[in-house]
Amino acid sequence: MKIFSKEQIYEGDQLTAKKQNITSTELMERAGMQIFNWLHIRMQGAQVPIHVFCGIGNNGGDGLVVARHLITHGYNVHTYVVNCSDKRSKDFLVNYDLIKQVTKTWPAMLNCEADFPEIHKDDIIVDAIFGIGLNRPTNDWVKALFVHFKTSQAFTLSIDIPSGVYTDKVPEDDNGVVWANYTLSFQSPKLVFFLPQTSKFSVQWEVLDIGIDREFLYVTETEVELIGKNEVLPIYLPREKYAHKGDFGHSLIIGGSYGKIGSVLLASRAALSVGAGLVTAFVPKCGYQIMQTAFPEAMVITDKDETMITDINFDIEPKVIGLGIGMGTDDATISALEKFLKSNITPLVVDADGLNIVSKKKTLLKYLPEQSVLTPHPGELQRLIGSWKDDFDKLKKTKAFSKKHKVIVVIKGANTITVFGDKYYVNSTGNPGMATAGTGDVLTGIITGLISQNYEPLAATIFGVYLHGRAGDIAIEDIGYQSLIASYIIEAIGEAYVDLFKQPDPPQVEEVDSE
Repeated sequence: MKIFSKEQIYEGDQLTAKKQNITSTELMERAGMQIFNWLHIRMQGAQVPIHVFCGIGNNGGDGLVVARHLITHGYNVHTYVVNCSDKRSKDFLVNYDLIKQVTKTWPAMLNCEADFPEIHKDDIIVDAIFGIGLNRPTNDWVKALFVHFKTSQAFTLSIDIPSGVYTDKVPEDDNGVVWANYTLSFQSPKLVFFLPQTSKFSVQWEVLDIGIDREFLYVTETEVELIGKNEVLPIYLPREKYAHKGDFGHSLIIGGSYGKIGSVLLASRAALSVGAGLVTAFVPKCGYQIMQTAFPEAMVITDKDETMITDINFDIEPKVIGLGIGMGTDDATISALEKFLKSNITPLVVDADGLNIVSKKKTLLKYLPEQSVLTPHPGELQRLIGSWKDDFDKLKKTKAFSKKHKVIVVIKGANTITVFGDKYYVNSTGNPGMATAGTGDVLTGIITGLISQNYEPLAATIFGVYLHGRAGDIAIEDIGYQSLIASYIIEAIGEAYVDLFKQPDPPQVEEVDSE
């Protein structure tokens, strides 16, 4: 699913009005009706007080449309205009006149804290104050209104985006933002729904189709894409009936040190479980018996040293190499990795201490093959690209790093984001249970195993991140968040593949007693 920028949304609105021969007011009516329908289906006429707070721009106009239809359908509606400026949009004024035609109680004007209405915990708040057009901090009395919303503990529904949230930067003050329980976003989600510093402002979100021009939606290239099942299905490569293990490549996993052989074990298991034809682990001598005993499906090559990697030397020809997990950063290991990188031409997936070593010796970056995949956690990412002031700055700096070194960077997190060239790919799967030791090693193995099967590195990364998260989602269905361990994710990879082709269950029709 494409995630459109603010500028593209405005362009789409204007193009839709022109091509469909409708006015912007009619498009606003369509959008407001979708919000009303969403509420009406769920409330079924319930007389819970609904407080609709409207700004004086187009988001406020949407809110007035919603309030008008709620009123004409008999709901208990209280409408307010948050009078934070002397300027009013044309479509706001049109809908302000229209709502006055359906009620004797005109919208109340809010000009200061003394005007705030009483809101109870069981009421509903509809936030239609600012929308995506906000470009400056809210003033003090509007901040106080947002705090009033939060203090009331009433269910809060935001239209398009929680008021006070920008589309391209982090708010300066959390009190200057509406904390929404639910956000209904027009036509596509917003990037802020997926970033740690801004996603907290909306617990849940949903996209409503308001009929934006289909050709525009199809042909417009976006900087950000949300990755779900529909996006990864075209990536999937089916297997031929007469295929054999040689068709699916040989993955080599390099890493481990004394006490950290488990990371290589997890990555190796994940690579084979995701479909690599062969997997070999390259470990210190202390890992030989562990690997051969715990994972008999893998082959093992050992370093000459007992406890660490000191000389990366092998006589196989792998299709791809995953390296760095559990490797440590001893001087001998750094030297071994430097020597290896200078002579290597095989595609790489680099994680953990492999990243830490490269961060220590940035000159090694030039030896990474183009489209190498780097999978840092936040600390490793900071060592690679430097510190950032907020999530948007982090994305900008990661993109610059990716373009400079021609590598794919995976920003691991609740919504893992893959960065390559000018694009961001935001993953939609995964859960808090995956915040546990070893899950990053599993991801390294999954991506390595997919590249081994002839997936292009970017496709393997996008698909691998999705499968990793989906396997985690499947695993918690039986064991919950707290009990999830990395091995369970590997065990669920097969179900994650099967899930790609599952059709949603048909809606259940309730039987009616004929008597």
